[in-house]
Amino acid sequence: MKKSVMFRDKLVRKLGISEDMLDELEKRKIVKPFGITEENVPYYRDEVIEQVNYINNMVAMGYGMEEIQKIIKKVGFPKTVRSSGKKGSSGKHLTIGDLAAKVEVSARTLKHWEEKGIIEADMRSSGGFRLYSGIYVYLCKLVKDLQLFGYSLEQIKDISDHFRDFLVINKNIDVYSYEEIGKKLDSMSDEIKLLKERILLLKEGIGRWEELINKKVKEISALKKRNRKRLEKSKKPIPEKAKRKK
Repeated sequence: MKKSVMFRDKLVRKLGISEDMLDELEKRKIVKPFGITEENVPYYRDEVIEQVNYINNMVAMGYGMEEIQKIIKKVGFPKTVRSSGKKGSSGKHLTIGDLAAKVEVSARTLKHWEEKGIIEADMRSSGGFRLYSGIYVYLCKLVKDLQLFGYSLEQIKDISDHFRDFLVINKNIDVYSYEEIGKKLDSMSDEIKLLKERILLLKEGIGRWEELINKKVKEISALKKRNRKRLEKSKKPIPEKAKRKK
């Protein structure tokens, strides 16, 4: 399931606080962003809203920021407002524009791949912005490789489904019955075998083209030399004896 996040400007509006207050809370490490995009834009989980509301209640009861900082540091937030994210789950994420630039495809292409079910954003902001973890740079380049190997998007979708099945099974082998897992693993093995055969054919083809290209580079270089000699010969002055004969 995709996680819901929001960017800083929306969080401030939703909380009804100033950016200065949010800056102070972050500086004191009372609250912090869930992650940050490649463009250094922080984004936050819904839990931050509950955390800041809890802090506001403490302020209303007469606690100062230093006291709140000490209390949170010592006992943390109440269970009802603690972040449900796993430790170390935050980090830099890419917007669809960032990812498109790194993979050297258009954002429209990535959206098309997502519509086909080939890739899937790790999370979306509350405004609907797609956010992808850094691993998607590598994964999208693999998709481009498969297109070079002659795979259609439908075939690539099947391969991406195999990858997802593998990750699920690898995490919990009891998720499917013995028979289902056997069929899925056999299907993965067959797909890998076909891919290896196609890569072998591609390597052979690349070898032929490299040999042909290297040969033609030498032949073209030799023709250039011959052509330069023709030009040099045409520019040579006519000897005096040849002129008198004329």
